[in-house]
Amino acid sequence: MANSKVVKAASIVAFVIAGLGVIGALMGPIMVLPLAAIPLVAGIGIMRRRVWSAYGFAFYQFAQLLLLPVALFRSTMGLPGIIAAAALIAALIPLFLLAGRSLAAAGAERGWAWPWIAASVLTTLPLFFVQAFVIPTGSMEDTLLIGDRILVQRFPKPSPERGDVIVFVYPIDRDQTQMKRVIGAPGDHIRISEKIVYRNGAALKEPYAVHRTAYVDSYRDNFPSEPNIRLADAAREMIEKHVVNGELVVPGGKYFVLGDNRDNSFDSRYWGFVSSADLIGKPLVIYESEDQTEQGRPGGKPVWVWAHGVRWNRFLKVL
Repeated sequence: MANSKVVKAASIVAFVIAGLGVIGALMGPIMVLPLAAIPLVAGIGIMRRRVWSAYGFAFYQFAQLLLLPVALFRSTMGLPGIIAAAALIAALIPLFLLAGRSLAAAGAERGWAWPWIAASVLTTLPLFFVQAFVIPTGSMEDTLLIGDRILVQRFPKPSPERGDVIVFVYPIDRDQTQMKRVIGAPGDHIRISEKIVYRNGAALKEPYAVHRTAYVDSYRDNFPSEPNIRLADAAREMIEKHVVNGELVVPGGKYFVLGDNRDNSFDSRYWGFVSSADLIGKPLVIYESEDQTEQGRPGGKPVWVWAHGVRWNRFLKVL
């Protein structure tokens, strides 16, 4: 005979998790809303006495548990957050296993296992290969806007080519990441004249680059030249050691990167090369975008209050 208290508790917990998922999606990234359907279906299935609704949600939670070391390695969650999440999942798994065993002992209908296995795999396996990032600044406009949420390929680690947008460890503050476009690869000769970038003697066609100032800055727009602003030590060394005949020569294992918002980008011109060892990955797709400006979200209200702040035209935009 089924332990009705355990079964009831499992269904209630599943519904609570689904509700929290809906609230979290409405208050933040709306794209995670479909994930709330997983605990919702589990709760309904348990109420309808389906054994695999309980076992399946336990399996789903176990799959989530496997992601926690990845989150710790990538520093997307602090150690206290990892411990709290692990403790919660460790408590949920036995509850749903016991509910499933209780239903099975009472002769309840088993239901299907494969949808739960598929849901667990599809919601966890890709995250071993990609990582989500949010664009915090306008240095890559109009390619990437503030509030764009993107998926970045981390494994296998891509080999960047000229013109690729890359994510890397910020040399000035290694606790942060940056996203810029590769302009120069090892061996390339780079110079900028009157805002036009030349690589190995040829002017680049850059449809992605935007210039929002009419004036020409003596350093920013005619590079390399005598700095008119304080540079990071690595950038000063770059200018002193890697300029030949008025051109910057990119050394081995390094990349020269610029922001697409060319007149408003703190990039290699100011802090030096990006090391290949600091490469994190390559953006794949914008999976969601929210206008986080005052115009898009007046008063900083959540998206569900100001729905016009969601940039629907940027959803699932391939980069």
